[in-house]
Amino acid sequence: MADTATPSPVINPVSTGYRRYALWVLLIIYTLNFLDRQVVNILAEPIKRDLGLADWQLGMMTGLAFAIFYTVLGIPIARIAETKNRPYIIGTSVAVWSAFTVLCGFTQNFWQLILMRIGVGVGEAGCTPPAHSLISDYVPKEKRASAIAFYSIGTPLGTLAGMAMGGLVADAYGWRVAFMVAGAPGILFALVAAFTLIEPRRQLAADIAARASSQISFMAALAVLATKKTFWLVALAASIKAFVGYGHAPFTASFFFRNHGPELAELAAVFSLKSTGFLGLALGLIGGTAGVVGAWLGGVLADRLGAKDLRAYVTVPAIASVLTIPIFIIAVSLDSPMAAIGLLAVNALLGTLWYGPVYATAQSIVDPSMRATASAVLLLIINLVGLGLGPLAVGLLSDILAGPGGLGEAQGVRWALILSASLGLVAFGLFWRARKTIREEMVS
Repeated sequence: MADTATPSPVINPVSTGYRRYALWVLLIIYTLNFLDRQVVNILAEPIKRDLGLADWQLGMMTGLAFAIFYTVLGIPIARIAETKNRPYIIGTSVAVWSAFTVLCGFTQNFWQLILMRIGVGVGEAGCTPPAHSLISDYVPKEKRASAIAFYSIGTPLGTLAGMAMGGLVADAYGWRVAFMVAGAPGILFALVAAFTLIEPRRQLAADIAARASSQISFMAALAVLATKKTFWLVALAASIKAFVGYGHAPFTASFFFRNHGPELAELAAVFSLKSTGFLGLALGLIGGTAGVVGAWLGGVLADRLGAKDLRAYVTVPAIASVLTIPIFIIAVSLDSPMAAIGLLAVNALLGTLWYGPVYATAQSIVDPSMRATASAVLLLIINLVGLGLGPLAVGLLSDILAGPGGLGEAQGVRWALILSASLGLVAFGLFWRARKTIREEMVS
């Protein structure tokens, strides 16, 4: 049980007012993180037409090219963040990924775009591990899931902004300008992060010495994580959730264009919009808003229910995982595009409940001196499997199902989405299995 372990020292380096400010700054930065990462999804069809790409190339561009360097570089950056200035690391990262997002708009072929997306991944690698570590220092343990869930709202918010802004700008000025608009705000917030976020270690000299003396090597940190069954069960479950979510992201708009093109054009005309702008707004506002509610609700439920039973941290995402499957299948089987978008909003709410509980669990089962490392290892697993393989796998499956003598592009992408959504059953099983170990392993 958690109360049998030696408690970590309570760290209160900032005031309540400043804590709120810092969390809002980190939320905006993470929103920009996902805006720049996901804007490419609403632009996938225009890019495909302009550059003559196949679905597997869309999958590589949106997933694997970004994920490889994002995940690999996350660990060495996290090791630096265990002792160095985390706001400076975050600020530098924001500047790098924002610059490469802008450069995406100047590319002329597939391989140039791949290189720029790799650059975005390199920059974004330095955001979340130090941010999770900072948040865990800023807030008390009993509010950690809620605080990390608040930060994680940046995922649906950034997706919302990317879909809405990307679609509207692409309709008006083209997909290249959409990349430039997406990347520009990050330059400002790079400065805000570097010069206004407080490094808690500066406030607590004793804590600096304690962390410096207690820091362990990366291999020793892995050895500690190897003993945490909960960590690996949760990491694998979350990676499957990410596989489904990231795998669907580049092809959701394509699904609607290919299966509901005429209906979308009619609906868009009512609002004096083109199809891309209308669909970006609809998916972004409806699905994004639901995702924000889901991310926030997951953290609140985990903290409140977890105060009575720590198993709530994995029970909440387990139940949500299994519920998303029938809802998603029904949504992509409907004849009405607006009814499908509405039902996908319910799916988005349930599909984001896991953010706060999962990331808080990773922070709470290790000593404070290796929190950034634990976050980086977790993100490596989630993003290699989810972001790296998800879009590529769904794109390949779509191409195979749609190929010569197959179902055609419209039904091929539909069934690729349905089959991949069914993997939620595996995530459910892994989350549920973690109920057996989490109470003994959540200690800090």
